[in-house]
Amino acid sequence: MLPKPTGDVILTIEGKIGATNADGAADFDLAMLEELETAKIKTSTPWFNGTVEFEGALLTSLMDRVKANGAELVVTALNDYQAPVPIADFAQYGTILAFKRDGNYMPVSDKGPLFIIYPYDSDAELSTQKFYSRSVWQVRRLTVR
Repeated sequence: MLPKPTGDVILTIEGKIGATNADGAADFDLAMLEELETAKIKTSTPWFNGTVEFEGALLTSLMDRVKANGAELVVTALNDYQAPVPIADFAQYGTILAFKRDGNYMPVSDKGPLFIIYPYDSDAELSTQKFYSRSVWQVRRLTVR
C-alpha cells in the first residue's frame, strides 16, 4: 500500500500494478515523485533550442514503487494523446519522468507538469522519431500492461 498524496494528484498509474493508494490505482502528487530516485539528463531535443537539462524521477524507480508487472506502458497526456512505451526502455536508457527543465518546474503551458525524457544525445538511435513519439509531455496517466 502506498501513502496517499497530500497535494494535488498529477499522475495516476493503473493496470498491472501491485501497490496502490486509490481504487485499483496509484495516485502521485509532485512531492511523492520527488521522493523517488531522481536523475538529470542534459540533452538537445526537437522541442527546445540548444541543450536543456531535465530533472525527474527515474522511471525504473517509479515502476518499482508501484510494483509494475507488465512489459509496456500506455502513456496518456492531459489532452488524451496516447503512446505505447516499452518498460524495458527505462533500465536500458535511464529514462526519466521529468518535472523540471533547466531547474524550474514545468507548467502545463510549457509541456509540464510531467514529460518523459530520454538522453537523446547519448545514442544516435534515441534521436529518431521512434523515441520522440515515446516522449509524451503533459503526462497524466500511465497504464501498465
